[in-house]
This record gives sequence, C-alpha cells and structure tokens, in this order.
Amino acid sequence: MNLVRRLFFSTSPRISSSIRVERPPLPASGEREHLWPLLSLIAFIAFAATAPAFATEIPSSERRRRDGAANKSCADCHGDARASMKGVAARYPAFSPALGRPIDLEARINMCRTDQQKATPLRFESKELVGLTAYLALQSRGMPIEVGKDERLKPFIATGRALFNQRQGQINLSCAQCHDDNWGQKLAGAPIPQGHPNGYPVYRLEWQSLGSLQRRLRNCMFGMRAEPYAYGAAENVDLELYLMSRAQGLKMESPAVRP
Repeated sequence: MNLVRRLFFSTSPRISSSIRVERPPLPASGEREHLWPLLSLIAFIAFAATAPAFATEIPSSERRRRDGAANKSCADCHGDARASMKGVAARYPAFSPALGRPIDLEARINMCRTDQQKATPLRFESKELVGLTAYLALQSRGMPIEVGKDERLKPFIATGRALFNQRQGQINLSCAQCHDDNWGQKLAGAPIPQGHPNGYPVYRLEWQSLGSLQRRLRNCMFGMRAEPYAYGAAENVDLELYLMSRAQGLKMESPAVRP
C-alpha cells in the first residue's frame, strides 16, 4: 500500500489548514457507483505492487529450490515453465488415474511434491502454493479453457452441477440463484458475475492478497450461512470442475483482479 500512498499523496498540492475546501456531498443513493472507479484503481495498484512477489519471486525460489528426500526442484523435471507449463492450467481440474477422480492444479502441485520430490505438501492458501499456482496459471494467460472433454470427468461434472444448484445454509440459497438467475444485478452495491473461474488465482481487494478459487467458494458458503467444505474436499473440486467446464472456450486471465 506504500505505492498507493505515494501515487495519491506525493503529487497532491499542500493546502493550508486555514483554507476550507468545499466538497460536494455524495448523493443519497448510488455512493458505491461513485466510489467504484477509485476502489478499482486501488485494487489494481495494490495488485501491481504485490502480485510479483506471489507470481514471480516466490515461485522463482520455490520451483528452483531442491526439496525433499529426492533433492529435486520443480525446474529439474519441467525445465522452463514458459514452455512446459503453457496451457496446463487451462486443462485443470483434470482426471487423476491414481485417485480415480479429478484433482485441481493445487493438488497436482502437491502430488508432485510427495511423489517426485518426496517432500511435505504445501499448505492450502499458503503463499508458496498460491504463488506457484498463479505462476503456472500465468503461462496459460490468453489461452482458451479446455476442461471437461475427458469422458471420465462427466459424472464429477454432474456432481458439481448438482452442488451448484443445491439450496444450502440458513438462508436456503444456491449458487445458481445468484450467478445464473441474477447475474448482472447488484448485491451490496457490487455486480453479480456469472461465476466464471478463468481469473483464478485472483487478487481481491477484499482479501488484499492473491487467493484460490476454493477460497472464493468457501467465502460464498459463508455468505449463504452454510458449512464450508474443507480445502481439498471432493465437493470443492467438483464445483471447480463444473465451473471450469461451463466456462470452456473463455480465455484464461490468471492472475486477475477482482473486488
């Protein structure tokens, strides 16, 4: 946020305390519409200032750091991620024959750590795991999502669709009621999106950091007054899979900025 302060205050003229500055009052309604451009600018500046630490610096050290009993790094196997990881994030979640079900990109990273590096899995939502995921997703930016073509994924997509349409929580709300029935409307002054996941991991102004799609799903569950699924739970992965499959063809934007 130091960058935000410098941009907002370093070029501002000094005003004498004896001078009274008249500011027009905001209208009684629509305050958020007036503030939204400023909030969006702050979010973008904050992301620009902090994202490199997640999407470049952390993965740079993490992917080249030899770890575990195998004393191997990510780069030892995959080489230059700009070539080897191009398009990978656009195909996840993907079916894992070893587990007999889909896994997301975070789980794939941790499988590589345990199976190939013989190392401890990275904690969900840790800077290291979110940073590596964002770095890999960055290699697919601009590429179309290609999730859901594998026939083995069909029953899991159906499960995700059922979860998306299932009413949950104390207010008896489903994901579809917001993101299908009322997209484009506003909730607490913020536009309701269609729930497309092509920007994750994203920098959210609310979080002041990068975060995963599972973190966002859990946030929605809290908002529905429902019990959130645990990080890595099959329900979360099936929801991710359904969202990615219905966004098929959209271009990847990761890591994106969201309010």
